[in-house]
Formats: sequence, C-alpha cells, structure tokens
Amino acid sequence: MTATAVVTLNKAVEEIKDQVIAWRRYLHENPELSFHEEKTAQFVYETLLTFGNLEVSRPTKNSVMARLIGSQPGKVLAMRADMDALPITEENTFEFVSKNPGVMHACGHDGHTSMLLGTAKLLSGMKDQIKGEVRFFFQHAEEVYPGGAEEMVQAGVMDGVDIVIGTHLWSTMEFGTVGICPGPMMAAPDTFWITVLGKGGHAALPHETIDSIAIAAQVVTNLQHIVSRNADPLDNLVLSVTQFVGGTTHNVIPGAVEICGTVRSFDKNLRESIPGLMERVIKGITEAHGAGYKFKYEFGYRPVINDAEVTKWMEEVVEESLGREWVEHMRPTMGGEDFSAFQQKAPGCFFYVAAGNKEKGITYPHHHPRFTIDEDALEVGVKMFVNAARKIVME
Repeated sequence: MTATAVVTLNKAVEEIKDQVIAWRRYLHENPELSFHEEKTAQFVYETLLTFGNLEVSRPTKNSVMARLIGSQPGKVLAMRADMDALPITEENTFEFVSKNPGVMHACGHDGHTSMLLGTAKLLSGMKDQIKGEVRFFFQHAEEVYPGGAEEMVQAGVMDGVDIVIGTHLWSTMEFGTVGICPGPMMAAPDTFWITVLGKGGHAALPHETIDSIAIAAQVVTNLQHIVSRNADPLDNLVLSVTQFVGGTTHNVIPGAVEICGTVRSFDKNLRESIPGLMERVIKGITEAHGAGYKFKYEFGYRPVINDAEVTKWMEEVVEESLGREWVEHMRPTMGGEDFSAFQQKAPGCFFYVAAGNKEKGITYPHHHPRFTIDEDALEVGVKMFVNAARKIVME
C-alpha cells in the first residue's frame, strides 16, 4: 500500500470521530466495575453485530471478541481494549458524568472501548483487503487481579494469534504524541500483607506490653533496605507500604498492627526472591522484640515486555499515519497492566496515546475523581489501530 492508502484510512477515521466520541460518552455515563461489566459487554456485542462481516462471540461472561477473517491467508493480528471502571465517585461536571453512584471511568477504559469499536467498524468494511485475520478483544476486569486478560487467554482467544497490540490513553502526557517503549514497559505489580502480633496494654505501662506499633514501624523502615541494599542498583524495584493500621485510642497500645503494600519489578529472578527477603526482615525484627507475625505475599500480573520487532512496526505506524514528530520514546513505568497475559502467547506491543491537555484543563491523573481525557485523542487511537492493520494484514 502507498501513502495514498494512509490518507484514505485517516480520512475514514476522521469521518467517524463523532460516533467514537458518542460511544465513549455513553460508556462514561454507564460505568461498571471489574467482573460486573454485563451491560457494557452486551452494548459492545450488539454494536459489533451491526457492522457486518464479523464473527462475534462471548469468550467469558463479561468479555466480547469479534473476528474479521479476510479473503486471503496471512497473519492473525489481535487488538485489545479493556472495559471496566473503578469504585470512585465522579467529581466532574460535564453533561455525561457517571449515572452509577460510586462508579466511574477514571482510567480511560471507556475511550479504549470506543476506539476499538471505531476500528472494528472501519475494518469490517475492508474484508476483501484483509490478508489473514483481525481479532478484536473487548476485555473485562483489567483493574482487579487476577484480571480478565488471563481468563480470555484461558478461553482460547489467543489461539493462532501472531501479533497482539493494545493501547492506553495517558492523561499525564500532553496531547500530540504517541508513547513507544521497546522492551520492559510496565512492571509486575505484587501485593503483600503483614500482621505484627504483639501484646496490648496501657500506654502508661509500655513495659508490660509488646508494642506492636513500635515493632511494626521498624518493620516498615527496614523493608526499605531490600531495595537499597539487597537489590542491584541497576534493577528496577519498588517496595511501597501503603497501609498501616493499628490502635483505637490515645492511651492503649494495640495488640496487633496490619500492614499492606505493593512490590513492583521487572526481573523474574529478583521478583521471586522478594518474599523470602521480606520475611527474613519481618521475622528478625518481630522475634527480636518477642512478637509474632503473619505474612502473605501475592504475585500479580506479569510485567509488560514489548517485542522489539512489533514495537518497531508500531513506531513506523506512528510515523506513517501521524508524522515523525508524534513519536515519543517512553521510559518504563512501575505501573502494572494485565495486557501482559496476551503477550505470553504472542509477541506484542503496548503503547500510549497522549490524552492530557492543559489548555482544556485536562490535567488530572488516572484514578482521580476528576479524571478525563482530551477526546481528540480518540481519533489518534483509531488511526493507530487501523494503520497497524494496514501494515500487518493489508500490505
């Protein structure tokens, strides 16, 4: 295909921009939490059926897959969008705010879904130009472990797939770029829970207690030595304590303290060593003070590791469809994403579409009650998807 094909595809995307925005606003008004996306999935399913040329199915209760099988043999390209919302009360004031109290699309998944619907609508009319197959994954439950991606993979959606791509609208990037990151991109997000078991008593008589507060504080401080003294400084590792709960009043030393937090890493061997290193610290401190402990560690999603060749193709897609100036080479982030489940089955690339805009007041981070996106970014996302299809299964 020539540059003329890119122009033609981009013009087609621009012509359905208003429809994509309308889908996004409908989804924003009607958010559903992870593993509860019944109405969202049904809306996506019914919308896909109106396009024609698609084999539409429900791989799991709350997910949707559409297959566009071309008229000629070739590669199988999968594209993914997530659909779930968050348990957040929205504080925005625009006309299409959430109608579901305490539930909000505060991470851009409404945009992801609408962009992939737009992509499916356009490509479904190009069946005769497809060499191979395009699969559209509308995934549930990205926000809650064990995640919907793994369920979809187990249901067989990746069988026969050669390449998988996905995107995330990113409000902390100013509109006008697409973020590309070869290799490690997003970390494995693990979770831990610690209970320090002391002996409660009166705050005026600390010698008659085993002070769980003081002991737990030492545990928190010394856990930081794992990053600074037990891991190679060149390895990416984060250990954050995010909850510290104990006590009920000013004059009582509590008998127990609950601690919770997250560990983020990329390296498999380092990741697997962390629970043992943590327990050694916890056990040593609690035993030294005559206390006990409980420790639970849960491995979360795998890290997102972008395939070098597929990422190179996606960078070329940015250049060809938007211009070289749109390419922004990103550093890895310690955030997590279950897109990694799809990458276990086929080489893939996850990329960012910048969706912030200071002039429009779109500056709030993801998971904030006033989060939103610059809707011009939706057109960019659809252009990326359709031009990826052009490059991989149409040229």
